[in-house]
Amino acid sequence: MKKFALLALLSASALFAQNNPNPGYWQQHVDYKMDVSMDVKTYRYTGKQQLVYTNNSKDTLNRVFYHLYNNAFQPGSEMDARLQAISDPDKRMVKTFKTPEKTTYESRISQLKPDEIGYLKINNLKQDGVTANNVVKGTVLEVRLPKAILPGQSTTFTLDFEGQVPVQIRRSGRNSAEGVALSMTQWYPKMAEYDFEGWHANPYIAREFHGVWGNFDVNITIDKDYTIGGTGYLQNKNEIGKGYQDSGVEVKYPKKAKTLTWHFVAPNVHDFAWAADPNFAHDIIMGENNTELHFFYKNTPENQDGWKRLQPKTAEILAYYNKIVGKYPYKQYSVIQGGDGGMEYAMCTLITGRNYEGLVGVTAHEFGHSWFQHILASNESEHGWMDEGFTTYIEDLAMHTLMPPKDKKEEQANPFASSYSNYFYMVKTGKEQPLSTQADRFDLNMLYSIASYSKGSIFLSQLGYLIGEEKLSETLKRYYADYKFTHPTPNDITRTAEKVSGAELGWYLTDWTLTTNTIDYSLKVAEDGNNTKVTLERIGRMPMSIDIIAVYEDGTQETFYVPLRMMYYTKDNPYPNLKRTVLPEWDWAHKTYNFNISKPKKAIKVLMIDPADLMADVNRDNNVYTGEAVKQ
Repeated sequence: MKKFALLALLSASALFAQNNPNPGYWQQHVDYKMDVSMDVKTYRYTGKQQLVYTNNSKDTLNRVFYHLYNNAFQPGSEMDARLQAISDPDKRMVKTFKTPEKTTYESRISQLKPDEIGYLKINNLKQDGVTANNVVKGTVLEVRLPKAILPGQSTTFTLDFEGQVPVQIRRSGRNSAEGVALSMTQWYPKMAEYDFEGWHANPYIAREFHGVWGNFDVNITIDKDYTIGGTGYLQNKNEIGKGYQDSGVEVKYPKKAKTLTWHFVAPNVHDFAWAADPNFAHDIIMGENNTELHFFYKNTPENQDGWKRLQPKTAEILAYYNKIVGKYPYKQYSVIQGGDGGMEYAMCTLITGRNYEGLVGVTAHEFGHSWFQHILASNESEHGWMDEGFTTYIEDLAMHTLMPPKDKKEEQANPFASSYSNYFYMVKTGKEQPLSTQADRFDLNMLYSIASYSKGSIFLSQLGYLIGEEKLSETLKRYYADYKFTHPTPNDITRTAEKVSGAELGWYLTDWTLTTNTIDYSLKVAEDGNNTKVTLERIGRMPMSIDIIAVYEDGTQETFYVPLRMMYYTKDNPYPNLKRTVLPEWDWAHKTYNFNISKPKKAIKVLMIDPADLMADVNRDNNVYTGEAVKQ
């Protein structure tokens, strides 16, 4: 019966079949089977892995790569070296020493003892039963294949592995600051991604991951007092019992057992994570579309209020993202206390916190990654802005809608205002690097964070300014429908917006992501008989279409729209209750643009570029003309 249920669940993965519309698109496939045993006293674990790898490319593969992420948590690793070299290291990963003269940092990794480090050791690696030569290179294992994998062929890798869970420093680890025993992320030998760009065998230096779509069948044996939450569907609830008693499951696990084996199956995911603790509370509520929402958190008095109140709000977040992006395709999601802040994984997240508002905020972000990374699996290392930025965008919408500000002015303000503010700050530093910078190559952590989260979010909110909010909404839904369960690229979101709107947007993708070109327009007015002459100037390199609102002394208002010639597009009126005049197109080479308003200058109270504040103009002071009467 168990085998039948397992086969049925795996066959259901056909429902997730790739549907990428790009001609000739392909992606590799993996099927993992792992049996793992954890020693909770020594924090060491052993396992066996069988991996069936299918080469869907047209290339012949003579080698493969595995990620061994745990090896980053060793003195002298690349992660350790980066911590010691960067001037603004992640505060969670260093010890800070302050004197009146300066602040210095010491890498926590550099101080780890042999029984505190992380490691992942591989033994007995074979391809179809034949020993495969391999060499460890930091956090990457290079495997020279005894038999090449031809296009369209599948091969089976088997290996034994042993690991040690490091002291919790970043994401994974043991005994976190909030007392969670085991945060098991990036914990197993993970096949690297191979796609149209080749292998992505990136070392684990600081951040961001990329994985191969596939199915996971995982058995985890651990001390019976521990409760596990993580990726996938638990197959033996009746043998485990913990947290399931109230859901109608008849518990039959042996009372005298010293260990329990938890059996999880996860169809069509590209990662597998879990966390475990002997003092986890486990609650389950039902979300939209019969999605089970699981909550695992330390069963302490200070946790009760925040984590209990979080649960119905998580169901609201699920329903909101289903509405604005598309239906969450799995039937389970777990919010788990663990790690060192918040990090997304397949079908789950590990987060920290006890305060209700803080828990909702981090859950809104990490749950959002289920859409933008764990269903739309862009390459985080190369295009971090596509997952962090797009997730920040829908998070801000969700928080503005589901946790609205109490202040009426804030409620009516731009929900993405903080992203714009962060971006403007980064530009003023003069240190900005393009969004196309590889995630580990940013000179500062600050630059990576603002670029990926804030500037990445603005890519969408500003796209709404260019093509209209309704077209942006339609773009997100179509992007999700077309590219889910694949690896979309920056061009895919842009082409989707072009197909939905009819606008040409290649220039927008280039300027916003491949350069540090800025947007800066100015507005001036002059008397021209009974008319007012308006002069616009493009000061920054990056072009935009222009919305202008005019407020007159008699209380009336109207808008003007200057299309950008290279867009070949006129957007719908964003202010349908106001009269709009569509002016002739403005090309990029002409730095100035003139038009007339059929009213004298003294009749104009306010004239403003972009009243919605959605265009990332780096100097908004020169975007407004204020009439003499207002000045007085």
